[in-house]
Amino acid sequence: MTRSISRSAARLSAVQALYQQEMEGTEPARLIHEFHHHRLGATIEGDTYAEAEISFFDDLVSGALARREEIDALISERLAEGWNLERLDKPMKAILRVGAYELIARPDVPVASVISEYVDVADAFYDKREKGFVNGLLDAIAKVARPAA
Repeated sequence: MTRSISRSAARLSAVQALYQQEMEGTEPARLIHEFHHHRLGATIEGDTYAEAEISFFDDLVSGALARREEIDALISERLAEGWNLERLDKPMKAILRVGAYELIARPDVPVASVISEYVDVADAFYDKREKGFVNGLLDAIAKVARPAA
């Protein structure tokens, strides 16, 4: 399996983990452990999950949770007037939080790759309008997180 496929799987799994954490309040170490042992590369209800790059998954989940306040501020500052983070549904918040984390904390991954990957993740959950929203918001965060990029 190529590195890009295992990283894509890690991103999707990280979004699912953040969604689960927001729904259930699962403690981060337990959440990561659960994904390692029951989700990553597993077959659930007939769907086989791709093997994810474990260290990348761990960094995305633990980093996005640890820097949540900073990330939420970055997202909130870029929402249209009259919108706030609470108005976004939980899958969208998870996508934006993991994507924003990767933009601010993983300079080893090109901005265009990060944005494209999370637009693809959004495609699994949403229609075209929401994909455009993810693209625009992450692009706006990238301009602040990586002004020289």
